[in-house]
Amino acid sequence: MAEAPNELLEFPKRDKRRLLHAVYRVGDLDRTIKFYTECFGMKLLRKRDIPEEKYANAFLGFGPEESHFVVELTYNYGVTEYDIGTGFGHFAIATPDVYKMVEDIRAKGGVITREPGPVKGGKTVIAFVKDPDGYLFEILERPTTPEPLCQVMLRVGDLERSIKFYEKALGMKVVKKVDRPEQKYSIAMMGYAPEEETIVLELTYNYGVSEYTKGNAYAQVAISTDDVYKSAEVVNLVTQELGGKITRQPGPIPGINTKITSFLDPDGWKTVLVDNQDFLKELEKNE
Repeated sequence: MAEAPNELLEFPKRDKRRLLHAVYRVGDLDRTIKFYTECFGMKLLRKRDIPEEKYANAFLGFGPEESHFVVELTYNYGVTEYDIGTGFGHFAIATPDVYKMVEDIRAKGGVITREPGPVKGGKTVIAFVKDPDGYLFEILERPTTPEPLCQVMLRVGDLERSIKFYEKALGMKVVKKVDRPEQKYSIAMMGYAPEEETIVLELTYNYGVSEYTKGNAYAQVAISTDDVYKSAEVVNLVTQELGGKITRQPGPIPGINTKITSFLDPDGWKTVLVDNQDFLKELEKNE
């Protein structure tokens, strides 16, 4: 018997969820690995080459994948550049000393697009750095944090709709909300714990802008779940109310057997939900 809609919508709040990684495409895998390890201090966690599918992946982060959010870089054979589009914003890295980190990045040839200094109207010191493919990284001041890789910023066309979607479909909470009328934008930080402790999705609404180009560079975020089948039922229900759509029905990936489901939010941003146990088994196989 199918669960009542209200009961089904309670599932994401009880589910064991965590943001696992962000997936995006790069034009030269070794160049990006070198930049992230030398300039940002990330570790290369694993790397795999799939010649029959003509692509390679590398996973990098500040700690093991079992407990930390990481980036999954994809290199497609022969493709050296991508269009980032206008919708993707930035990733963020927290550090106790923004000035020092930026000087280190500059010394290694990194491009600084905003010099370190307090954020407009506040005290937090931030800077922006561009990686070799043109992805922006905000460097932000935070005394200590268990999760230095701390934000994925995406632009959305209707902030209230997006908040509702991520609350209902993914069980996230609004951990912070800021409206800056003088700069004509609003943001909502969405996540599973306070933003100082974890990775958050930073959803940005620019007044009057309802659509953005997606490009072909940034792909998706992955989130863990104890039940991809029930998760997909929830998403299906929420998309009927708020928009978006399931792009992959729940089930195992051929060859890997990890159970996943994927969907687009109302703005077309993609999320993949991954079975918790299968994800851990996949990591064990790589050790």
